[in-house]
Amino acid sequence: MYFEKIAMFLFLFGGSKVHPCLKKNYPCSAMGNQYYSLHINCGGKEAIFNNSKYEADLEVRGASMFYSGQNWAFSSTGNFMDNDLEADVYIDANTSTLHNVSATDSELYKTARVSPLSLTYYGLCLGNGNYTVRLHFAEIVYTNDQTFDSLGKRIFDVYIQGKLVLKDFNIENEAGGPGNPIVKNFTAEVTSHTLKIHFYWAGKGTTGIPQRGVYGPLISAISVDPNFKPPSEHGKKIYVRVVAGAVVGAVFIVFLVLIILWRKGWLGGKISADKDRTMLCPVKSRHEDRREDGLLRGENPLRPCLLCIFENLRISLRRTTSHSTSLLQTGLFTLRQIKAATMNFDAANRIGEGGFGSVYKGLLSDGTVIAVKQLSAKSKQGNKEFVNEIGMISGLQHPNLVKLYGCCVEGNQLILIYEYMENNCLSRALFGRDAICKLKLDWPTRQKICLGIARGLAYLHEESRLKIVHRDIKTSNVLLDKEFNAKISDFGLAKLYEDDNTHISTRVAGTIGYMAPEYAMRGYLTNKADVYSFGVVALEIVSGKSNTNYRPKEEFVYLLDWAYVLQERGSLLELVDPELGSEYSSEEAMVMLNVALLCTNASPTLRPTMSQVVSMLEGRTAVQDLLSDPGFSAINPKFKAIRNHFWQNPSQTQSMSTDGPYSDDGSLSNIDKEENNILLRVNSVISDK
Repeated sequence: MYFEKIAMFLFLFGGSKVHPCLKKNYPCSAMGNQYYSLHINCGGKEAIFNNSKYEADLEVRGASMFYSGQNWAFSSTGNFMDNDLEADVYIDANTSTLHNVSATDSELYKTARVSPLSLTYYGLCLGNGNYTVRLHFAEIVYTNDQTFDSLGKRIFDVYIQGKLVLKDFNIENEAGGPGNPIVKNFTAEVTSHTLKIHFYWAGKGTTGIPQRGVYGPLISAISVDPNFKPPSEHGKKIYVRVVAGAVVGAVFIVFLVLIILWRKGWLGGKISADKDRTMLCPVKSRHEDRREDGLLRGENPLRPCLLCIFENLRISLRRTTSHSTSLLQTGLFTLRQIKAATMNFDAANRIGEGGFGSVYKGLLSDGTVIAVKQLSAKSKQGNKEFVNEIGMISGLQHPNLVKLYGCCVEGNQLILIYEYMENNCLSRALFGRDAICKLKLDWPTRQKICLGIARGLAYLHEESRLKIVHRDIKTSNVLLDKEFNAKISDFGLAKLYEDDNTHISTRVAGTIGYMAPEYAMRGYLTNKADVYSFGVVALEIVSGKSNTNYRPKEEFVYLLDWAYVLQERGSLLELVDPELGSEYSSEEAMVMLNVALLCTNASPTLRPTMSQVVSMLEGRTAVQDLLSDPGFSAINPKFKAIRNHFWQNPSQTQSMSTDGPYSDDGSLSNIDKEENNILLRVNSVISDK
């Protein structure tokens, strides 16, 4: 099944006919292209305005219509309330004299698109970033000649990216009379390659002047321009070829390598844990340097496979372009390079320590600062997780995901090389034991970090062609660069997730205290497990306290328990980190806290998606009313018993992977036995209660 999913990833990268940038699956006629501007003459023919070509928009189909162009689309809904006396007209021509506009520019205002209820324009395949949206209006139906036709009043609302930007908008009043053009400017952020502009009639204004059925939103033209410098056309073509060639080639090799490793028994399932560890980190002997059949005894079997992966990636990139120097750095490093970069793993360069081993700061000969993750022989991360992390993260590129430069596999060494993060991990910044480690994070920085994590997860779950469940979202797996941009790291436990699967049944892997209950108890895995983990992390960011180490009172096991109690009491703001003092927005804090509690709902179906979380954190969507959550209240004996058990066994709060060895004779593994013992003890506690 695991390799079938890898094969699906290969298929998606190589032959998907649905453009990845279309958030809502609108058809995109120019496959592979991204656009950085949009100009539409709504309801009119093609026109030139301010040296920009405005595309024609003349489609008229009826009460419910949808039209899709090359990089934009629109939908219109509703019948005009005119007693069907006349056929509905969805494009109006000017009946009033245009003022304050040249003959050339008047082409934008001679006609306009109207709708009786709802009119939505979509910008498709836009490059992500901030844009200036200009909405051109002119009231061309009503007049100012003191006749009955001048008494009409058109009122409607305008939303951009789901956010209300104009309420009870009256073109005539804003422009100073009929026939006067007016342009409204807005800034909009495109994060999923789609821009949505919605015009909506809420039942206000007149509906029968100059005759029945004259009302509803009216728009003359739309322009969208970037607030950043777009990549050149040449650069875009190079980039597309680089990604298409390199990723498809690399993923194909990864797929083949994983099959080989699996058949050899190097990915678990055919060998015991001790044998896997021995193969991973062979014990040195006095005869180790003796060569047999041209190979050095003790050489790690992963090395030729990984060399093949990265060499294929490097060759693909070289064939495509000689300018992608940053991408060409990705590959297989020698142990000599890593030792030189870290001064032979000098303790002074050690910047982190974990169950996997140590992390060192390094400096390559070309001046690139790197982070070197050296897996310890005692690490629970084995061959499968090591290859899994390389395969997953090398196929993903996002500002909120850590960048993998490559790896080193020599002898008994398994080393990953990442981009260097100046501010270490979020866990250290929040919970550091001393003033050097613990950073003073102000409120805007905490918001920025929380939103960055949400965007990274939204990309993994919904925007990337390779849909991934991370499975181990926690503060120590969120890194911070010098600008405090959050980057998700550690993909060793990540799982591929297919849209047509309701869930994945798998052995539990992750960190107690961050795992969703349905996953921790039954191995029921969906992307909502990551949503739950994000909710816990968001609580920690706001409170500055660790979910697993903070115990306000004996009856509450985790920070999350205390949060639900405070939420029921209506005093949720007591959770805000006292170190912030009064230097924070109570409204923004309530948004983050409510989003966190929404994400940690006991029912996975009631948790929001990560794209919804991003929208709520950005203020584009109101936070949903929190549903009552008895599943996580302090009075629920089942969850309380489980939490108490894990609290009383702190060794289990370490990250654990249970994808590992199991007995082929049908007997339970140690992990399965321990899980059963836990459930038996939990049921016993519940029965006693």
